[in-house]
Amino acid sequence: MKKILVLGAGLSTSSLIGYLLRHAEKEDWQVTVGDVNLENARQKTGANPRGTAIPFDIFNEQQKNQSVRDADLVISMLPARFHPMVAEACLEFGRSMLTASYVSPEIRRLDYLARQKGILFFNELGVDPGIDHMSAMRVIDAIRQRGGKLTGFRSYTGGLIAPESDNNPWNYKFTWNPRNVVLAGQGTSMYIRNGQVKYIPYHQLFRQTEKASVLHLGEFEVYANRDSLQYREVYKLPEIKTLMRGTMRRPGYCAAWDVFVQLGMTDDSYTIDDSESMSWLEFTDAFVPGTNGRSVQERLATYLGIPADGEIMTKLSWLGLFEKSGIGLKQATPAQILQRKLEEKWKLEPSDKDMIVMQHVFDYEYKDKTYRHKSSLIVIGRDQRETAMSITVGTPLAIAARLVLNGTIRATGVQVPTHAEFYVPILQELKEYGVEFIEEEE
Repeated sequence: MKKILVLGAGLSTSSLIGYLLRHAEKEDWQVTVGDVNLENARQKTGANPRGTAIPFDIFNEQQKNQSVRDADLVISMLPARFHPMVAEACLEFGRSMLTASYVSPEIRRLDYLARQKGILFFNELGVDPGIDHMSAMRVIDAIRQRGGKLTGFRSYTGGLIAPESDNNPWNYKFTWNPRNVVLAGQGTSMYIRNGQVKYIPYHQLFRQTEKASVLHLGEFEVYANRDSLQYREVYKLPEIKTLMRGTMRRPGYCAAWDVFVQLGMTDDSYTIDDSESMSWLEFTDAFVPGTNGRSVQERLATYLGIPADGEIMTKLSWLGLFEKSGIGLKQATPAQILQRKLEEKWKLEPSDKDMIVMQHVFDYEYKDKTYRHKSSLIVIGRDQRETAMSITVGTPLAIAARLVLNGTIRATGVQVPTHAEFYVPILQELKEYGVEFIEEEE
């Protein structure tokens, strides 16, 4: 019997744990799910005799070591900052670890030690990062094998609301960590276009957007991710002329979100005095210049140069930012206050379904001609448990776990799924779960 330890039982683990439990009898696995909230773990394992729920505290050294030592494979779904702590125990007891997170510098430094131990630290096995890498490399490798030369690569992903549940002016609801959405893009974004490196500071990010059209879903807008330049090395494209990765939203979202950026409402670096006694109108007014007798709405529109009766103001009014009701959040940062309002207005209703949209655009040369290839993915969630986010984050991770345990994947060290030995079997099985790209050649 092989023992699998899953650390963390958050929203995105439903499909992961469900897959492991469905295969547990046939593969002879015992699946232990540990979470700081025991009830979360119990909900994921249910009454399955092959599943066990335990309370797990990453800061309890004895418990962490005991749990890792008793396992054959560890899957960490904890926040990424805790992966190195799990990895240390895995090194001590010779256990491989899988995650859906980006490879951090701390994890990357463990490559040599992991190889020496003969264990695998397999990362970036979710949707973004994860499915994006695998699907991109499949096409990139195919173009190379036929003798083509990549000149441009753009990759966009969006965690969105399904069309049948899209019923607010923002065309958006929270389908993953709200805090990450509020703080998204802070810093400077970098990409390369026509051989020239481009930089977009945060205050310009939501003004410099791209357009994308995805199959029957129609138009989207895209803002650049933090650092696209590093993917020249990841995808082995050192001489590529254009490379950009970005996040997808429905048209109109970015212009409205830019209001929060320009006003400073996404700032998380200081707290607002007496925030618990402020109204939403007072909160908004605090960021708008002037007190000349005109309404907050009028002054805001004038300050930012937007129509007072336009689409952007409609979105802001719908959120309730001009209401006189109280915030009720003590000693909070602007970003925390904004998040509170968005969580109220952008929450998923019980019948809502989420959606993952991904598109890669490859420009390449072959025999003195230029071509464009598009790979597009649409995944609609089934319900509140089997969300599109859960399916696309958890399923590739679970498939990878099975391939490691049955010996199909024998790699050691710190790895990401950009090699054919990884992405071919994972992408093939993902088709069974409705995760399949539509390929178009122009």
